[in-house]
Amino acid sequence: MPALICGSLAYDTITTFPGRFSQQILPDQLHILNVSFLVPDLRREFGGCAGNIAYNLWALGGEPVVMATLGDDGTDYRQRLNQWGVDTSLVTTMASNYTAQAIIITDTDNNQITAFHPGAMQQAAEIAVPTDRTDLRIGIIAPDGREAMWSHAEQMGRAGIPFIFDPGQQLPQFNGDELKAFIQRAQWVAVNDYEGRMLCERTGHTLESLSRSHLQGVVVTLGAEGCELWVQGERRAVPGVSATQVVDPTGCGDAFRAALLYGLERGWSLDRCAELGNRIGALKIASRGGQNHRIDRAGVPG
Repeated sequence: MPALICGSLAYDTITTFPGRFSQQILPDQLHILNVSFLVPDLRREFGGCAGNIAYNLWALGGEPVVMATLGDDGTDYRQRLNQWGVDTSLVTTMASNYTAQAIIITDTDNNQITAFHPGAMQQAAEIAVPTDRTDLRIGIIAPDGREAMWSHAEQMGRAGIPFIFDPGQQLPQFNGDELKAFIQRAQWVAVNDYEGRMLCERTGHTLESLSRSHLQGVVVTLGAEGCELWVQGERRAVPGVSATQVVDPTGCGDAFRAALLYGLERGWSLDRCAELGNRIGALKIASRGGQNHRIDRAGVPG
């Protein structure tokens, strides 16, 4: 069952700061902030939420359909997706643009500072959710261009495609009424704990009250502690899975969301989906980049 993944395709420049941000950023000097981080390690990776989710879903044995934009420099990214056998019929190249770029600094506590250039992602709203794809039975609205997220959620709703609303780092771009409209169209909401607090603050809802609506579930990821699920006002904790080593948190949330898609499209309970998500997230964090870890399909339930 193909899953429609609306989100960004990006190149990630990932660096590591061998110290703690908290030791370099003085709280009482934030009004004149001027800091520089020495980053001895630097690498360039394929990334973006749609790309990372698609990689994990493909690796699990799912059928991702990516709807996203690339710039003139995105030929190798399209080739990469095609090599997996991913459906790229809805991936559009926007001329005279760069592919979206993220520059990420990670400290020794796995805190991250990210600078993001949207590039071609700013034109993602020009792509429309197809109305003739009856095979698309589930989808996700992941971080993308602001207008693209808004229009694609509306289009998925009209097309009758149940979807996960995953606002991620784009959540601050929307006000309370807009977020309520997203939630009204979605069947599931997936956020991390920080995003969950912001979502509640902006909408005036609690996680409990959100889960008592039409939603089939609200998922809040908690890093190494696993996640919590809110279903019809009931909170359930799903414990985390210990990683063999902690190398790079980049893309862990995307890996988790791919597992949600994989399980939901197979009719699994939300608990079972979250358990797989915690497993895949722990696997990903032991590898650098968002698309370099390996998933043994033989160990993944069908």
